Amino acid sequence: MSSRLLVALRVPGPPDRAFRVFTEEVGTWWRPNTLFEFTPRGPGVVAFEPPEHERAGRFVERLPGGKVFVIGEVTAWEPGHRLVFGWRQASFAPDQQTRVEVTFEPVGDQTRVTVQHQGWDTVPQAHVARHGFPPMVFSQRHGEWWRDLLASLGERLT
Repeated sequence: MSSRLLVALRVPGPPDRAFRVFTEEVGTWWRPNTLFEFTPRGPGVVAFEPPEHERAGRFVERLPGGKVFVIGEVTAWEPGHRLVFGWRQASFAPDQQTRVEVTFEPVGDQTRVTVQHQGWDTVPQAHVARHGFPPMVFSQRHGEWWRDLLASLGERLT
């Protein structure tokens, strides 16, 4: 995965709290964006299901009708430090998978939350998920949305 989007924002409080709210309360601060819907039936409510024993964790969207769309598998769950999960839309082919890595770093009495979203190069430029935007415009729009999401997380932490 060579393409990478990088967004960072400081939020109030320590990393363990930021991680907990990011994962346990994602449905309260996540703001759906019509440009980046996971399914055409959305928006639903997103949630993280942490890994347990031998079962991998998942990032899911629970739709109003009761269906659950698996956005991606959680591949790293390190409370207060790091979270890594897959990200795909329902329209993606099996080989079209992006990856999100979120890190939580203490900065005084705040936490720097950094999101790296990689792998958009696996999704063809003509794919509906890119909305016909040139690559730089798509990256800018997607980065703006991640920044809005992190700002919403910060509001939830105040």
